[in-house]
Amino acid sequence: MAELTLLQAINKALEQQMEKDKSVVVFGEDAGFEGGVFRVTAGLQKKFGEDRVFDTPIAEAAIVGNAIGMAINGLKPVAEIQFSGFMFPGYNQIVTHAARMRNRSRGKYGVPMVVRMPYGGGLRALEHHSESLETLFAHIPGLKLVIPSTPYDAKGLMIAAIQDPDPVIFMEPKRIYRAFKQEVPDQEYKVEIGKARVVKKGEGMTVVAWGAMMRETQKALKRLEKENIDVELIDLRTIAPLDYDTVLESVKKTGRLLVVSEQVKSLGIASELITRANEEAFLYLEAPPMRVTGHDITVPLPKGEHHHMVDEKRIAHTIKKLANYEV
Repeated sequence: MAELTLLQAINKALEQQMEKDKSVVVFGEDAGFEGGVFRVTAGLQKKFGEDRVFDTPIAEAAIVGNAIGMAINGLKPVAEIQFSGFMFPGYNQIVTHAARMRNRSRGKYGVPMVVRMPYGGGLRALEHHSESLETLFAHIPGLKLVIPSTPYDAKGLMIAAIQDPDPVIFMEPKRIYRAFKQEVPDQEYKVEIGKARVVKKGEGMTVVAWGAMMRETQKALKRLEKENIDVELIDLRTIAPLDYDTVLESVKKTGRLLVVSEQVKSLGIASELITRANEEAFLYLEAPPMRVTGHDITVPLPKGEHHHMVDEKRIAHTIKKLANYEV
């Protein structure tokens, strides 16, 4: 069992699935020879050849459109969008065709494709490089949306995504690509799409996060160790389908809910989780559900990015506020 970064775990999952199944192909801007801008696909072209791992033009609509055609005709494409903020030209293909094909064909055609994209801020990058756009995919019926926060989950979710008969959007939190290592099994395994993970059990409040925000939340909890605040921490892992049952079961136990997300504040996944808690667990609540999010602005350029980013200090402050709330 090797210790891998999140980036290496994704690479290993791709390699194993390509060895196992010759219908799996990997492509995108610089995804072949260079191995991608972050080197997630490094070494794959050398091992499997240019027919199965190849570079594409800078044309996201063509990347996704070709992936849809490949998937309908028997391949299992894994297409890379270099940064999630560049995906809008391909969004039309994802929403209009990939998400609807099974319904449109009354089940005759599935679209077994994965669209990978690094997302999120924290790297002081340029415009269109740091968005957190989960809601734009989660809102569309027919799509699955996966966001790992650990190397173990990254490998297992990628394998599950490649083997899924329907389109999966695989958003990779680039802020933690190389942030830490974790023991990851050498053999093939799958992490169930649509199932959250209770990372830490507790009785005092429910804290929900995903992607890079899991690491920031864990830092916040470490900062609060001497405060004696009892927290149950949940990693969503999958945004669509979203595991409401695990979250609501926890909220009914703890009576308090905090959602941590680096998305803009309005109309995000945090809003949906809080609404569900109000609808289905209102009589169990002992405090108003709260959220820590980005602001309703375009992600600032490098010098100002830190003003927008969610960090452990903001999370710790809100956890204390929620813990101390009294009617």
